[in-house]
Amino acid sequence: MVGVGLLGGSLGQALKKRRLARLVVGFVRRKASLQECRRFKAVDLATLDLKKAVRDADLVVLCTPISRMKPLVKEMLPALKAGAIVTDVGSVKGQVVRDLEKLVGAAGAYFVGSHPMAGAEKMGVAWARPDLFEGAVCIVTPTRKSNRDAVRRVAALWKSVGGQVLKLSPEKHDELVSRTSHLPHVVAATLANTVLGGRTEAQQGSLCANGFRDTTRIASGSPEMWRDIAMANRRNLARALERFTKQVEAFKRDLVTGNERAVSKYFERAKKGRDRWVKHAKSGSPE
Repeated sequence: MVGVGLLGGSLGQALKKRRLARLVVGFVRRKASLQECRRFKAVDLATLDLKKAVRDADLVVLCTPISRMKPLVKEMLPALKAGAIVTDVGSVKGQVVRDLEKLVGAAGAYFVGSHPMAGAEKMGVAWARPDLFEGAVCIVTPTRKSNRDAVRRVAALWKSVGGQVLKLSPEKHDELVSRTSHLPHVVAATLANTVLGGRTEAQQGSLCANGFRDTTRIASGSPEMWRDIAMANRRNLARALERFTKQVEAFKRDLVTGNERAVSKYFERAKKGRDRWVKHAKSGSPE
């Protein structure tokens, strides 16, 4: 693992618990992280030496913010053995796949993008857990240049730790997650900024109960990570925000004009859609 935080640590714990790898090695940037990796049993060996971490590895998983992936891959290329498979856990795939597929391929190895949708607002290996990926949708994003065996092995990785694999093109992945993952984070951050940012009345925080807490939970995620995600997928996210804004503006007009029927239908449509999604999500059946 290149990066041993929540996702890297959880993957390491899952691989170790299920005895799916002979040796799990983790690259970390800080000396303090070496001790944390040992304490939470995230890897068999933690190191500050990137080349040592990937040398002789059959599979390398990039578990860092997406802005760091390309520089780290460039640094580790001399130690990457021919035929090795490299994948990642990034929430944006288009630019990552375009950059890394070429770089890794030039070293005689194979890159296949992936994205386990199993993150949380908590950061760091202290929050890692070996069952994080169980039942989670794990997207694999092959291209026309992808090695078939490498694609199969990346899919097998996520299945082996309990994930449900879905294959999409990098472009389709970015379009869909801009609405289901990236837009909700911007909405949560905006709500937190609107209610708690700047000058607020003394009693405001006291009146933020479960609804506010649940709706804004993901706003506690890593600002660095979400900055990278937003910028890397900015075109799709901008379109999602435009669509969202139109809905809010339409609701606002109905509210201001006192259109009780339209306001009622707005909430009814939302409830119906979400209830249908929850039912299918629980049953595991497709929409």
